[in-house]
Amino acid sequence: MLEIKNLKVSYNGLDVLKGINLTLKKGESLAIIGETGAGKTTLSLSILGLVEGRLTGEILFQGKNLLNLPEEEMRSLRGREIAMVFQNVEAALHPLYTVNQQIMEAILVHREKDRDFARERARQLLARVGLDERRAQSYPHQLSGGEKQKALICIALANDPEVLLLDEPTAALDSLTKAEIIALLREVARDKITLVITHDLAAAAQMAEKIAVLYGGRILEMGPTAELLEFPRHPYTRGLIRSYPNMTTTKDLQGIPGRMSHRVEGCPFHPRCTQKIAVCWQEVPELKQKGNRHLACHRGGIIPLLEARNISKSFGKVEVLQSVDLTLYEGETLALVGESGSGKTTLAKTVMGLIPAERGEVFLEGERILQRKKEFYERVQMVFQNPGESISHRMNVYQAVKEPLDVQGWRSEEEKLQKVRRVLNEVELPSDEEYLQKYPHHLSGGEAQRVAIARALVLDPKLLIADEPTSALDASVQAKILKLLLDLQEERGLALLLITHDIALARKVSDRMAVMLRGSIVEEGPTSEVVNNPLHPYTKCLVEAAPALSREVSGPPRAVRNSEKNREQAVQPGSTTGREHCPFARRCPHPLPRCYRERPEMKACSMHRVACFRELGKNHPEQA
Repeated sequence: MLEIKNLKVSYNGLDVLKGINLTLKKGESLAIIGETGAGKTTLSLSILGLVEGRLTGEILFQGKNLLNLPEEEMRSLRGREIAMVFQNVEAALHPLYTVNQQIMEAILVHREKDRDFARERARQLLARVGLDERRAQSYPHQLSGGEKQKALICIALANDPEVLLLDEPTAALDSLTKAEIIALLREVARDKITLVITHDLAAAAQMAEKIAVLYGGRILEMGPTAELLEFPRHPYTRGLIRSYPNMTTTKDLQGIPGRMSHRVEGCPFHPRCTQKIAVCWQEVPELKQKGNRHLACHRGGIIPLLEARNISKSFGKVEVLQSVDLTLYEGETLALVGESGSGKTTLAKTVMGLIPAERGEVFLEGERILQRKKEFYERVQMVFQNPGESISHRMNVYQAVKEPLDVQGWRSEEEKLQKVRRVLNEVELPSDEEYLQKYPHHLSGGEAQRVAIARALVLDPKLLIADEPTSALDASVQAKILKLLLDLQEERGLALLLITHDIALARKVSDRMAVMLRGSIVEEGPTSEVVNNPLHPYTKCLVEAAPALSREVSGPPRAVRNSEKNREQAVQPGSTTGREHCPFARRCPHPLPRCYRERPEMKACSMHRVACFRELGKNHPEQA
């Protein structure tokens, strides 16, 4: 067993590792992920006793504290009991010796001087990783990057060590070679303690059972690999995943604002965190276990920013919203999609207090909203669908953007002017006097929408509700507006509730997606999952009808929307209308008899939540 207790490492007074605690048993694998400079390589080198800085704490292996062992004893452990595949293949291999000679040297250093044994062992190892005799007799400069990496793996495995340290084992390799190296390492490390150091999230996912997220010398989150990558709970972990290009997510890449520093008091991530509070500046959060996850966050991880619970609203006899539950987490983008008339805008206006709800509650950062006072609108703002109607034609650009500051009684006129100019620059509009005096009818559609966004941002809200912000714009301007919103989210830490009927657009900008139909949410989950693996038949219809650059005409979706014949055939004896049956039953291509009698509830189904008897029946037969 390898156990690390309160490990601290400093170089010239700068603390690089600050109290690391890890335990690994035989056969277990752990990946350490994080940005460059987080302290990942320092951690692995500390285990080998190769760090030149000051170390305190304990690294226990086979009952011995490695930090207290004399150098001679550490030398006997390195390469024999604990081995490492180093990051830089060019520097790790000696240019004047062949691959075979270097593998034999690793064996002979720790065993009796039996060259025949070492030669045979080297041959077996090379054959195992797929290197033939010709490459065995080659010098490092005669090998490809993948072949050099295989040679390093052979050196590390030469003495069959108990602990295998892999420092960026797939860095700079092409995807096919990387896949080959990962498969090889999974095989050879099966019965060993394996510590993988990497910034490659895909490599971490494939090589380790657990992941620890390292930032500024501290572990911020740790847990099972699949769960941590699918549902990150620390804001930094979510930021890393957003930054990583992969084939399983659909949202465009977003970075993490700011830079990492080891000279930070309190939580190491607070200068870049979008949900920091006063205690984050003052105290270091303790790494606490919550279920099968370890988390270091004063707020318990990513918090729900907005929660709408059981929201209902009717206009006359028409029930527009039917017990809607919606949660938007801090700093994320949630797309609310559905056809026209499904209740999306009504829900947004109900949250904003522009339309009173008949039932239900709205919570902002855990506090129930009873009245929409000035403080509420400082934190929540809305960009309306038609900027021509939301911006008064009697106001020029300056007056329109400044008006929310006037309502809030914000500072002096000179400070208001500076604030307006700053936010106009943020949305990439001119801020000179001539532009400030323009009226809405002087602006293009894209400019008017940017002014509307600037007006919404001028109070520095935490949440921006964008109702079809690009529906009336051409594709080029639409792309610029959406890129602008994502950039603003990255810089400001905004949470975005994006309302749209365009599921193709939603998949490019959102983290999660909620699908709305006739006043109810029928499916919700990570955007990539909802789009690539839709569960509800209505969602499948939306995906099928989404724009595609193809000459093929797919015809109407599976549901024939306005066919009276279809409606008549769907109605069965004893069926009901309104809220008592599934809202999609009469348009569904494969309804069940109970779909006409009961309304399905939202239930967890894989990574989704879905309201569909057929899908719930697959995962929970007792409910079918």
